[in-house]
Amino acid sequence: MTDSNVIIQTHQLTKRYGQALALDHVDLSIPRGSIYGLVGNNGAGKTTLLKILLGQVFPTSGEYRLWDAREESARRKYRRRCGAIIEGPGFFPDMTAVQNLEYYRIQRGIPGRERVMEKLQEVGLAEAARKKFRQMSLGMKQRLGLALALLGEPELLLLDEPINGLDPAGIMEIRALLQRLNREKRITILISSHILAELENMATDYGFLSRGRVIQQISAKKLHELCGIYMEIRVTEPERYTALLEKELHRTDYKVLPDGTIHIAGLPEDVTAYGKLAVEQGIGLLALERREMHLEDYYMHLTERNDNDKLY
Repeated sequence: MTDSNVIIQTHQLTKRYGQALALDHVDLSIPRGSIYGLVGNNGAGKTTLLKILLGQVFPTSGEYRLWDAREESARRKYRRRCGAIIEGPGFFPDMTAVQNLEYYRIQRGIPGRERVMEKLQEVGLAEAARKKFRQMSLGMKQRLGLALALLGEPELLLLDEPINGLDPAGIMEIRALLQRLNREKRITILISSHILAELENMATDYGFLSRGRVIQQISAKKLHELCGIYMEIRVTEPERYTALLEKELHRTDYKVLPDGTIHIAGLPEDVTAYGKLAVEQGIGLLALERREMHLEDYYMHLTERNDNDKLY
């Protein structure tokens, strides 16, 4: 049985290049209709994974499926429903945007000449249609790559570092475009990046890779609950305090760390009530502080913990 809500699923997917382990028993599940942020430092295995999904590289072991296809012959048919930017498409420098897209349209057997201008319009390059590729800015080249990926009307986009090297304005433009494609055309987008901040206003789900291993999969909603602003409380009797927290202040959205420190999501309007609760019940209040964790900090803590685990 397959889950119709999952568009990509991998099981123990492994890839070796000689003695080097690029992917280490990767299990991923990517929901249909999501913008899935694949996050990892350079060399984490992001590009290798995307190449395997596109059939450019074969795994050493493990398996994966696209939609409901597990066999390579069936996966080839489904790849016609995919668009991709992997390590930058090979455009001809002295050909215009229109000429480059027309070349690939004919090569791929995609019907309809009008589709070339439609895609340039869609990515905001209509006015630069007659501009040569070598004369384009980096942002325009990225947009042209995206137009090429969209040429076959894909249901799934696989994008490898598509906003790498862009200035803040360019990042915002590409982000808005991808969100619109996801929202209006229901295109599922798998986008890799080594910079979490580039994805935090766009991704609906995340997969964190480190040294070829998946160290966590998490929804954007859950990730933001774990990060952002929170209140840190340290008391002498954490178990009794949390029981009172639920009974008296009706808070259940807390987390107790192994050392007994209590984290409460957000910053309540009446912070003093939390200190008062401990004092009135004879519980020693050791600390009550406002804290903030950014998504980049969360990822760094996650990778450090994973690296430490691998030492044992």
